[in-house]
Amino acid sequence: MNYSRRVLRICRVTIGILTLVQLPRACFPLVVVLTAAFAVTPPSPRAVSAGVEQRALIPLPSLGISMRTAIVRPTGRGPFPLIVINHASTESAQRRANMAEPRYSALTHWFSDRGYLVALPQRPGHGLTGGPYPEDQGGCDDADYVRSGNGAAVSIQAALTDLLTRPDVRKTGAIVAGHSAGGWGGLALASRNPRGVAAIINFAGGRGGRSFDHANNNCAPERLIDAARVFGSTARVPTLWIYAENDSYFAPWLVRRMAEAWRSGGGQVELALLPAFGLEGHRLAEADDGAGVWGPVVAGFLAKVK
Repeated sequence: MNYSRRVLRICRVTIGILTLVQLPRACFPLVVVLTAAFAVTPPSPRAVSAGVEQRALIPLPSLGISMRTAIVRPTGRGPFPLIVINHASTESAQRRANMAEPRYSALTHWFSDRGYLVALPQRPGHGLTGGPYPEDQGGCDDADYVRSGNGAAVSIQAALTDLLTRPDVRKTGAIVAGHSAGGWGGLALASRNPRGVAAIINFAGGRGGRSFDHANNNCAPERLIDAARVFGSTARVPTLWIYAENDSYFAPWLVRRMAEAWRSGGGQVELALLPAFGLEGHRLAEADDGAGVWGPVVAGFLAKVK
């Protein structure tokens, strides 16, 4: 339909200030066109900057629960490479119960922008997933970091297995990333050399850090080093370890010894000890501005393992 300049001028003014029933009749077809072109209707699933955010429940039949999982799917048909991002934890049952769903916005956007389908499962014993907590490390005198890591690895493997069945996910080349206890669970998973996984990325991984809320006070550091040796003895998947110099949970001297123990068992590790980040380097993976620091390291690593 052709509109005179006068009608277009009237419509531009009235569309902005009047309801549809108040518009001149000649503007009705134009309103339809403009509405179709510019109206913003909140989509379901929710649109995010680099894709579409979905929600999924990943069953854990042995525990009788399902992991609540956020998924950011790139636009397009796929199949897409997969990354599973695994959150931190705490020994406090109350704090675990109150944990919000994991976000890791910078990590999510960085990988989604590069065409990955990003999944963030909330493991058992945390937040709305609930259920038992299979990652308990015990007290400092009897800390069992192998058991704790394996408890997380079982949940991560379940998420991985479920997600790899999706038709929009590639069956190979998956990345498993994790932060703190999630990073430690990823290293435990590496010891099992899971099918379809190309690499493990560990952000500030470990257990027992900042014991009694004292900086640089690990609960049982020698046990953590020994556990790294145990996992590294069977792990053959490439791993990238990223820590900041001012991580008050896992100090540089401890990280270096953990990496040495991993290598001594035959495990592959690329260690990146980055400069101090903010007030607390342990939060690097969570920080919205962290990608500028770890992004080039991760990009270089992935270029080598693909």
